[in-house]
Amino acid sequence: MIVNVTESGWEVIYHRAHALLAAQIASQWPLDRAPRLYETIAAISHHDDLEREWEDEAKITEAGAPQDFTLDQGVSVKQLTHLVEGARYRSRWVALLISMHVCFLHQQQAKSSKDLARFLEKQQDLQQHWRKAMGVTPEEASHAYEFMRWCDRLSLILAQRKIPAAGRSLEITRGFENQRYDLQQIDAPHRVTVQPWPFAASEFVVTVEAQYLSDLKYNSSQALEMALREKAEVRDIQWTFAAS
Repeated sequence: MIVNVTESGWEVIYHRAHALLAAQIASQWPLDRAPRLYETIAAISHHDDLEREWEDEAKITEAGAPQDFTLDQGVSVKQLTHLVEGARYRSRWVALLISMHVCFLHQQQAKSSKDLARFLEKQQDLQQHWRKAMGVTPEEASHAYEFMRWCDRLSLILAQRKIPAAGRSLEITRGFENQRYDLQQIDAPHRVTVQPWPFAASEFVVTVEAQYLSDLKYNSSQALEMALREKAEVRDIQWTFAAS
């Protein structure tokens, strides 16, 4: 989960909610610039399905605070296998993109884990098999995955409250389309633009759901889970994207 500090406690955004926000951003892309756009949106929407804050134990830090995902110690090969296999039920394209995402995220850890290294080697073989079966070139798959990462990164910037103030710009990610894209706040805190403007519409709104906790610390992960389930105030956070 994504955890932000507020004046009265914590703002918590579930990872699957962040993925849905990324999918909303992807849905605004021009159809003619993103082959298999709807399948790609499905991959974006489900790429964080391993994060199950209500089904698995909600984690706390040593100080008893809700634990942000950046402090997580990772997932098992079994969990990653389940994620990719589950994606295959949607389509080979969805499985391809999620497999590529898993490889990107865990390539460094694989250097110190033989099990993870073997798993990623198998993913590379699967990706090659799926590309060949679908008639997709490595370049086409790479472009689609870079688009997925771009939407994921932009969603994270919003969810982590990292939009720079005072009209300053923040680069979203490098590499996609050999083009630099910058996010910038315009005339209000939740009104932003992307330069250069890449979307089909000149203005649109995206929303993510957040939970708000007033207690600064929790005695156990179970106490945090109960607070998130039963006590947290739930609000929608909304951003308006507008071409400047």
